[in-house]
Amino acid sequence: MSAPLLRVRGLRASFPAAGGAVRALDGVSFDLARARVLGVVGESGCGKTTLACAVAGLPQPGERVEGDVLLDGEDVLRASPAALRRLRGRVGMVFQEPAAHLDPVFTVGSQLCETLRLRARLSHTEVRARAVELLALAGVDAPERRLKQYPHELSGGLCQRVMIALALCGEPALLVADEPTSALDVTVQAQILRLLSGLRARLGMAILLVTHDLGVAAELCDELLVLYAGRVCERGSVEDIFYAPRHGYTRALLACAPSLEGEASRARPIPGGPPDLSLPLPGCPFAPRCPRAAAVCRERAPEEVWVGPGHAAACHFAKGGEEA
Repeated sequence: MSAPLLRVRGLRASFPAAGGAVRALDGVSFDLARARVLGVVGESGCGKTTLACAVAGLPQPGERVEGDVLLDGEDVLRASPAALRRLRGRVGMVFQEPAAHLDPVFTVGSQLCETLRLRARLSHTEVRARAVELLALAGVDAPERRLKQYPHELSGGLCQRVMIALALCGEPALLVADEPTSALDVTVQAQILRLLSGLRARLGMAILLVTHDLGVAAELCDELLVLYAGRVCERGSVEDIFYAPRHGYTRALLACAPSLEGEASRARPIPGGPPDLSLPLPGCPFAPRCPRAAAVCRERAPEEVWVGPGHAAACHFAKGGEEA
């Protein structure tokens, strides 16, 4: 097998806080192959966006990051400023709120053209032509006209397409999409998902998709990584996670999704709340909320157990399946 495009090992991230530090990520490891889509799912605050920013080489203020993030063998976390600038061109980033990440005082065209000038040696005419091409590739209608418009003149869906066009400026091998559909209505969500799927097939990009929406994950992803309290609690194919979950948190997430049939039509919220990440977590972090937790769950952190090809769970009872 060929080496993965992205290899993450033992990734830890913490933020300073009164009396200590908040551990946003605690030893996250995974591989992402070329032209594959890996979804990262979990509740708000589980570390999804922190993971996405670390992979893209965008640490947040005050953040301390440790571990290894290798893109095609190059170390993202320890790269020099010049090397990191080049690596960022190979990683495109699509943010959660596009309107907040587009500069309101510059036109769409000026922002695209500036990014292209930084990424490629093109003449003024070539830069403008490439900007139009990227907008069209991102599904923007009338791209010539959109170049002259400001972000506030565009709808949320169009702003997201402009963000995707910006992310494609460096011809990335990896696209990191942080909740790319959360602020959009369902019709536009479907359009953006089709666009991302088409770009993946056309350009051969790998995609790291961060989402809290299990429906979005099922639609676009090949594999899923379930995060809780900054740790990987389960990983596997979409079929593994949806039809044979082995961790209590994964089951609880699936139960939160409303169904159209029978008693399951009402969403079932997970009782309790996430743990305080500034305090030590001696056992399984989900134990206080898990209906199947035993004494061992509260006393000893579970190791990740492989329960099938590509399917693993960090649960003391993972091999017992539903009967655990």
